[in-house]
Amino acid sequence: MNKQLLTEFESKWRPQINQYLDEQLQACSDQSTLTDAMRYSVLAGGKRLRPLLTLAILDTFDITTTAANLRASVAVELMHTYSLIHDDLPAMDNDQLRRGEPTNHVKFGEDVAILAGDALQPLTFEWIADSGLPASIVANQTLALAQATGPRGMVAGQVADVLGAGQHLALPALQQLHREKTGALIHYAVQAGLIQAQVQPTVQELLLQYADAYGLAFQIYDDILDVTSTPAQLGKATHKDADEHKNTYPGLLGLAGARTALEQAVTAAQTALVKASAASQRGMGLLAAFLTYFTD
Repeated sequence: MNKQLLTEFESKWRPQINQYLDEQLQACSDQSTLTDAMRYSVLAGGKRLRPLLTLAILDTFDITTTAANLRASVAVELMHTYSLIHDDLPAMDNDQLRRGEPTNHVKFGEDVAILAGDALQPLTFEWIADSGLPASIVANQTLALAQATGPRGMVAGQVADVLGAGQHLALPALQQLHREKTGALIHYAVQAGLIQAQVQPTVQELLLQYADAYGLAFQIYDDILDVTSTPAQLGKATHKDADEHKNTYPGLLGLAGARTALEQAVTAAQTALVKASAASQRGMGLLAAFLTYFTD
């Protein structure tokens, strides 16, 4: 795995993603407070992992990223931000800090924060719908996003997380929870690129296996950091999962067991990439480089 590949890719695309979000959200509402609240959370920083994954798929299959591709790819960041705003609410995790800054409801009040999230969700679909991509691609990508974020995806995972607090979940149930809550949107991010690049189904299936293993690794790694990092390092409160009796991989498997599970997830992602490379006759070095997030 070549971390330099990822560093160069991020250096190229992350500034463009941030600039696009900034420009497109300057007049996203005729309500100035709503605009400010939406921009506050979207522009607060972050890795931009999900749009980067979509763009990495396009790069892997030699698809030139047009303005239409960029709009349809960056849209996922609006959906991701909506989920963070609502996840931080007092009724959910009641977090006071996100990316090193006060959470949206602390800054703007709970009512405006809820509405800012409510506005970002449909705006995500608007950007895909009016991107200018062919109608069949728009339809397939819209369906994929709705499935990833709806009652069988991200929202279902959030419900399982809320209802599971204080209960001891077995490993399969914990994996299902995070497959929906965290993994579904990462699955979609890869899927969006595959849809835009019109990749053949057999290769799509293998790269979605990579996406699912990546999503699992992402959650395990996040759980480990919650135990081993400081709030200053993460930009948010740490040790909250244990304090609130949330189900986590270190809580269930111990820290050493969680690290073993992380290694297994990374290996599964690498295996899927090897198979996808053989099936497509394309190099998967850039996608493999994304795994250095967990190993370097």
